[in-house]
Amino acid sequence: MIRISPTDLDSLMCTLDVSVVALTECLVSRGYRLEMGSIGVPGIHYNLKGTGRMFIRNGPPIELKPHTLIVVPPHSPFRIETAPAPGHTSTLRSVEGRLHATTTGMLRRVVAGDTVPEILLICGFFNAIYGSSTDLFATLGGPIVEQFDETDRLEATLRTALAELVEQEIGCGAMSAALLKQVIVMILRRSLTSVNLWVERFAMLSDPQIARAFAEMALHPGADHTVLSLAQSACLSRSAFMARFSALVGQPPMVILRDLRMRQAARQLNAHQMSVDQIAHAAGYDSRSSFVRAFRKIFDCEPTEYRERAAAGQSSAAICLVD
Repeated sequence: MIRISPTDLDSLMCTLDVSVVALTECLVSRGYRLEMGSIGVPGIHYNLKGTGRMFIRNGPPIELKPHTLIVVPPHSPFRIETAPAPGHTSTLRSVEGRLHATTTGMLRRVVAGDTVPEILLICGFFNAIYGSSTDLFATLGGPIVEQFDETDRLEATLRTALAELVEQEIGCGAMSAALLKQVIVMILRRSLTSVNLWVERFAMLSDPQIARAFAEMALHPGADHTVLSLAQSACLSRSAFMARFSALVGQPPMVILRDLRMRQAARQLNAHQMSVDQIAHAAGYDSRSSFVRAFRKIFDCEPTEYRERAAAGQSSAAICLVD
């Protein structure tokens, strides 16, 4: 099977926006079962210590040992189990995670049991999107399981992200998002060499030709792209490109291109270094009026109003464009 090229994957990773929804520590004592329920965003679960099992939906058990990493798709209830305590029956005590969580900002801690934890996981729940609507993980059909080790430095990166949220320093959210993106990049690097072929579970990455065209759009949103030019970059006919792109991404290429251009414009408006006319031109628009119309459709306000809100620290339309 043909895989996405390292160059195209690199472009897609460079332009991926990651935002942290929550970071969670899960501590499960021996003889306990932690029920986490369904969460509407994907999660990265990294086991720091101990052994046990994770069950996702009604799937088979996934063995947990130190440095096991599991990506759980959105809307997938899961549970974590340890072995029964010595001298006890095989019955596990169940704990509902949402009812036993303590929260500090975006940092949550869930404890199942009152003894020394058998399992300690760091779980990062996140959005990873392009533009305002293209979610890389939305179509992930099943979990991803990979075994790392200490030399991969994932533990240190995730612990630093946790520490950022605990300290609540200025920019802690942005720093945690950057650290979580490092983990995602390391996971996707592994996809190029993994024998499990799990990279094909991502719709965006399962079709290298469409991925190449999307990478061009994401890397250079202000370029003079047309459906025909994008089809040529994918080495497809116009009709085949339109059909395959829409099927994989969920929307036509020109709609996605508009979203990518508006993301770039939002960043530039926040930076306060370019005029609205310059930003419109950089986004590929010949006229200010057409740019303003497109911007209003995404952000429900004028570019100048968006800039004023950002300057006042009141902009709710963050660059990460989380739904």
